[in-house]
Amino acid sequence: MTSRIPVFDLTGNVMRKVALPRVFETPYRPDLIQRAVIAIQSHRLQPQGRDIRAGKRTTAESLGAGHGLARIPRVKGWGYPAAGRGAFAPGTVGGRQAFPPTSRKDVWKKINKKEKRLATKSAIAATAVKELVAKRGHNINQVPSIPLVVSDEFQELKATKEVVEAFENLGVWPDVERAKEKTKIRAGKGKMRGRRLKKAKGPLVVVAEDRGVVRAASNLPGVDVIVIENLNVELLAPGAHAGRFTIWTESAFKRLDELFP
Repeated sequence: MTSRIPVFDLTGNVMRKVALPRVFETPYRPDLIQRAVIAIQSHRLQPQGRDIRAGKRTTAESLGAGHGLARIPRVKGWGYPAAGRGAFAPGTVGGRQAFPPTSRKDVWKKINKKEKRLATKSAIAATAVKELVAKRGHNINQVPSIPLVVSDEFQELKATKEVVEAFENLGVWPDVERAKEKTKIRAGKGKMRGRRLKKAKGPLVVVAEDRGVVRAASNLPGVDVIVIENLNVELLAPGAHAGRFTIWTESAFKRLDELFP
């Protein structure tokens, strides 16, 4: 018998029940999920190399054996500070790298289309397993149902305070607060290079169409809102850890049977 899931309105009351899509019967495949996430992440990398002359713009040559000196290449000349200084070789100041990055290296990982699709289906199914959601660290103690399905009125929200009020009524707000509290300043020099903060992932909201809610929820810490056609395995399993707390609008929930028959 097909399971039926309650649909909640924005005040937290049950409106009706809908059938659970078949995609939630997909077996849990953490190996495929990890491969698919890494493939997506790798396509954000830009192949980079080094100037082939880097570290080699010098007159340095080795004097060879028999001088009572190491055979390291040394700058030619005499009577000025750089004369006789080690150069060119790896390990010398301003010398070349031993094994520099090359732009020809294949940094993009690949995955078969059917495997990627199965990974997405498995990640969707994992969002309905309460143990996996809790294991990711989400605060779901006040959430009335996993998976959580809300009415399509949620897509119409245009103000952040309306989204916050809906989250409070549905028991979702504690997880947003958890994500906010876990925001930390990164250790090391990465904080000077465009990645100052480390942020936790909060709820993922999947909608059938954006009628204002994407902008309304854009400033809430850890919250992502995505149209169901753009759903991918990295959003469902950030860091390749499946079981992200996911909220579905009713129309998006019903579309799962069309997109993943």
